[in-house]
Amino acid sequence: MNSYDIQALFDRFGALFVSYGINLLGAVFTLVIGFLAARGLARWTNRAMSNSKSIDPVFHQLPGRIVRVAVLLITVIAVLNRFGVQTTSLIAMLGAAGLAIGLALQGTLSNVAAGVMILVFRPFGVGDSVKLGGDVYVIDSLGFFLCKAHLPDGPKVFLPNSKIWGNTIVNLSVTDNDQRRIDEVYGIGYGDDINAAIGVLKRIADEEPRVLKTPAPLIKVETLGDSSVNILFRVWTARSDWFATKLDLIQRCKEGLEAGGCSIPFPQRDVHVFQAALDAAPPAPGAGAAKVATQG
Repeated sequence: MNSYDIQALFDRFGALFVSYGINLLGAVFTLVIGFLAARGLARWTNRAMSNSKSIDPVFHQLPGRIVRVAVLLITVIAVLNRFGVQTTSLIAMLGAAGLAIGLALQGTLSNVAAGVMILVFRPFGVGDSVKLGGDVYVIDSLGFFLCKAHLPDGPKVFLPNSKIWGNTIVNLSVTDNDQRRIDEVYGIGYGDDINAAIGVLKRIADEEPRVLKTPAPLIKVETLGDSSVNILFRVWTARSDWFATKLDLIQRCKEGLEAGGCSIPFPQRDVHVFQAALDAAPPAPGAGAAKVATQG
């Protein structure tokens, strides 16, 4: 090999070194900038989420993680593209893999989506009593996949988020003006004095300190039932006093009505017996001689 060939070989290696060296330095620079940008944007996102009072603390870290992963993924694709790697097919492959994973985890992802909606809109919080599908639960913790709760009598319950978000949510711990209404119906006999019964119920409502004056109690005849005159007893109380006040009033109203001379009738039915006309022929053995009609 003569000196000309050696010089050409060195020139070739030099050109390759310069070319790949510049690409290598650019890739390292891109990686450093990408990692720094991912960390900075994630911290900024977490700080912004932490300052928001309307978003649950459980949700604060997730957007920052998503931003970090997205920036790092873009950085890696940019580095590969710098070395001449065809990233179009790589992106397509990642998209197909993501679609397959999404279909496989459809139920789980629906719980995550519902969890995000619950954490953003916050229809209830930890410690709230919530009515879902006719059952009442006390919420213990919120999560992206499920919420932990317990029944009022103690058993632990794990509620998938998709089941919660797909139902009508009644938050019993949050009311307008922090008030709740007590509705009861008391029946008295048709022979009892209606005004006396209403007076007894009004006196009980006025004497109960937990019953609010505004809105004013409503005590009126509601319906004429089959066996009783039904009086509506509607009062308002503070949300925290609702259950105890309700139980106390039920007992006091019953005792007050009985002490006032009013009866609380049981369901009853009048039976009228009509004598049927006897046929000329003697009745067959076992045949009845009377027809009974009932009237409610």
